[in-house]
Amino acid sequence: MVSLTVLTGLNLLDYLDRQLLAAVLPSLQAELRFNDEQAGTIATAFMLGYFLTAPIFGYLGDRMSRRWLIAAGVFVWSLGTLLCGHTGTLGSLIFFRVLVGFGEASFGTISPGWIADLFPAARRNNAISIFYLAIPVGSALGFILGGFMAARYGWRSAFLWAGYPGLLLALGLLLLREPARGAMETVVPAANAAPAGWGVYLTLFRFPSYVLVVAGYVAQTAALGGFAFWAPTFLHRVHGMDVESAGKFFGLSLVVTGLIATLIGGYAATAWQKRTGVGYAWVLALSSLAAAPAAWAAFSIQDLALAKVALIAAMGLLFLATGPVNTLVLETVPVAMRACAMAASIFTIHLLGDLWSPKLVGYLSDRWGSLQQATLWVLPVSLLVSAFFWGWLVLHTRRVCALKTA
Repeated sequence: MVSLTVLTGLNLLDYLDRQLLAAVLPSLQAELRFNDEQAGTIATAFMLGYFLTAPIFGYLGDRMSRRWLIAAGVFVWSLGTLLCGHTGTLGSLIFFRVLVGFGEASFGTISPGWIADLFPAARRNNAISIFYLAIPVGSALGFILGGFMAARYGWRSAFLWAGYPGLLLALGLLLLREPARGAMETVVPAANAAPAGWGVYLTLFRFPSYVLVVAGYVAQTAALGGFAFWAPTFLHRVHGMDVESAGKFFGLSLVVTGLIATLIGGYAATAWQKRTGVGYAWVLALSSLAAAPAAWAAFSIQDLALAKVALIAAMGLLFLATGPVNTLVLETVPVAMRACAMAASIFTIHLLGDLWSPKLVGYLSDRWGSLQQATLWVLPVSLLVSAFFWGWLVLHTRRVCALKTA
């Protein structure tokens, strides 16, 4: 439990750092005179550093000491966050956000496999759901802290105060004891040995369940990326909320809905999975299917109070899938390939998902002169695509279960 607590705490800091930019964006744009497309480019820079290096850390994470790799990643992303507060040009901001992404790639790729080796299969999804509770909590703190600091002390202060703790916490990781790979598996057959060389990533295509999980995850991530980056600015620009109030509302809504929905989705999926073997897949498909109309309502309703309700509903539905999707990424491949599977998932969902969605929304907003129309055309449609692939996963998983019992 000590390792789970420490890793969850670091994951919280990870997502806090990740969302600071969105929280301070209006203030940053006002000072540095960046348009929406340039602002979207800064978000894209983080993703480039994150997903391009994930395959490297995935490969190393299945073969080297995970403790040292994770500690180095925490140090690097914290340094990048700190430096963002000391710069004032587009080029340097892009570079430092790339650095943040580089450090977070090591942590995000390797930590879930570490947790999988701490818990047996029956308890693993619940543990992973707890680890990913850091997404709503950390993201909410990022929005709240960022909005608060930007309003009172300037946007630079948010990056400075978020960067220092990670530099110290990186050293604390070295005190943890790393579990053996596959330590909680009842049987670890020889077939679970990782293929030699970089061909391990091509091997992942041999697992249809894994491919379908990641395909749906790509579309959901595209929606989430655009949603998280532009939602506070949307509330500020379309509904007239001030920057601090928009960040505070979005942050508080995120933490409450995220905590509740991640736990409900995780524990409900575990119980459903035990009974039917298809519970994880069903939670994924239904969450995206229900979130699409909620997202459409959130960005189309003119009444602020109703728009807030729809935003909260959309966030809650999206977070239902947090635990099950990451559990399936790990469990649909052999034990010795888990870090590579997580790395390939990170690479794919960001390359094809939120690498382009914030920039696309910004581009359409500039061209159409309407952030509201841009969000309506990008985000709900992405969720319907996600529901399609995860619905396909339900059918495939049911066939696999039927063959096993035949």
